Amino acid sequence: MNEMISGVGDLVVTDATKGGGSDTARIAEVKAWLAAQFDAAGKEVPDFEYTPRSIAHLYNLSSVSQAKTQAANIVANDFRQKAAEYRSQAARIREILENVGLAQESLPSNVVASAQVLANVANLLNIRDTELSSFLVAMGDVSLRKTGVEEKRAKVHKESKYLLEYTRKAIARLTYLKRTLAQLEDDVAPCEVQMENWKTNLGVMASKERQYMQQYNNYKALLNRVGYTPEINHGVLVEMAEHRKDLEKKTKPIVDTLRSYQDLPPDKALAALAIEDKKRQYAAAEKYLEDVLHSALATSD
Repeated sequence: MNEMISGVGDLVVTDATKGGGSDTARIAEVKAWLAAQFDAAGKEVPDFEYTPRSIAHLYNLSSVSQAKTQAANIVANDFRQKAAEYRSQAARIREILENVGLAQESLPSNVVASAQVLANVANLLNIRDTELSSFLVAMGDVSLRKTGVEEKRAKVHKESKYLLEYTRKAIARLTYLKRTLAQLEDDVAPCEVQMENWKTNLGVMASKERQYMQQYNNYKALLNRVGYTPEINHGVLVEMAEHRKDLEKKTKPIVDTLRSYQDLPPDKALAALAIEDKKRQYAAAEKYLEDVLHSALATSD
């Protein structure tokens, strides 16, 4: 009853008399059901006003309660009828046993005890008679159940061994992971120091990179300013140096001759002729040098 009326006390008070005939019939049915339930418990129905929500809730409770009460009455009547039949059958059997001289009072105590044990075993095996075949069938069923239980027990034992082994491996793995974690935690400080060193070195390297890039740009601008082109490579420069040495060897006698003329007495006519001759030789040497340079550049292209 307490469960049935647990939701009644907190209901909102509104006017429930606005519904039609069906609501009125439901309210009357609910009131009758509540009165019957509280009268059976020896209590009075508590005062409260009906709302559509409370009416629907209580009507559903009353329907379920009445259905269950009806089913319980049917089962109880069946049990009472079976009990009456069993009592009638027991009285008839008792009368038959007394007529043949097998009344319970005239039997020895050990026979009564054996019969009681037989009845208890029959009840335990859930059989309705004491025939040998019934006992054999029940014992076979018990044996089958025992075999099934043993198989399940073996299966559970096997699974438990597997789970135990799995648990041991998991514990070993957990121990290894804990040891590894402790080692990693110990290595954190040295690694942090090394990382700081790498960070410092990285900053220095970045600064050097910027410095070298600036120098590279400066050298590149300088080479562009002096007219450097990619065609002037190391091989070309070496070849030009060798040609320069050859020209120096060829022009050295001429320079020595010019220097020797400086020691001659001043003769303007001869000096002018000598100077013109040396100028022609010097111009020829310069033209030869230019031809060699142009040929070297053309070969590199």
